[in-house]
Amino acid sequence: MTQVADEKRMTIFEHLAELRMRLIRSFVALAVATLFSLLFTRPIFEILKAPAYPIDLIFIDPTEGMGSYFRVALLAGVILAMPAIVYQAAMFVMPGLTPAEKRYLFWLLPGATLSFVIGVVFAYAVLMPPAITFLLGWPGEDIARPQIRLSSYIDFVTRFLFWVGVVFETPLIIYFLAKVRVVSPQRLASLRKYAIVGAFALGAIITPTFDPVNQTLVAVPLILLYEVGIFLAKLAYR
Repeated sequence: MTQVADEKRMTIFEHLAELRMRLIRSFVALAVATLFSLLFTRPIFEILKAPAYPIDLIFIDPTEGMGSYFRVALLAGVILAMPAIVYQAAMFVMPGLTPAEKRYLFWLLPGATLSFVIGVVFAYAVLMPPAITFLLGWPGEDIARPQIRLSSYIDFVTRFLFWVGVVFETPLIIYFLAKVRVVSPQRLASLRKYAIVGAFALGAIITPTFDPVNQTLVAVPLILLYEVGIFLAKLAYR
């Protein structure tokens, strides 16, 4: 009995060691990608500042400019390192999957990275302009003239782009869960009304504005992504 318990304990320790190794490799990939991103952080910085034009961003702390610069490099590093991070996560769960499930997961790895990049581009090109316009235009120049701190603006932009990119991976996650029979299209369809409410709630969290227009701009794509997930789940069951 003791021998069986020892073997089980060793198995848990092995999983923890495997998790630590995968996390270390992911952090190394992120560090290398971030250092590489420093080579072209300046043009990325200018791209991120574009939606705030013609507002001049300011910084008041000695380290604020450098901190914001490295935050932009980190965001670029996350995008570049995403294939390696997703691969390490997949390799960690791989031993618990069947051969068929392993094939499904490998097919989804490129799609996960592509979905994240599409989400970032969509957030920047479609969602950010109206959100920034609303934030900087409220309550009006006749009441106050906006002087935005650089660190606050970069913090908002990077968080916004990152989480929208993560959310855009929802259809692939649903497809994989349906493929391994964790969820079904019928169950997903029955939860549609809760998904709609959750999409607007998530839109309120992601978008730091109080107007329903910007929240709807975030919520509608989330609802469409859920519907795409249901469609992919039907394909998975076939």
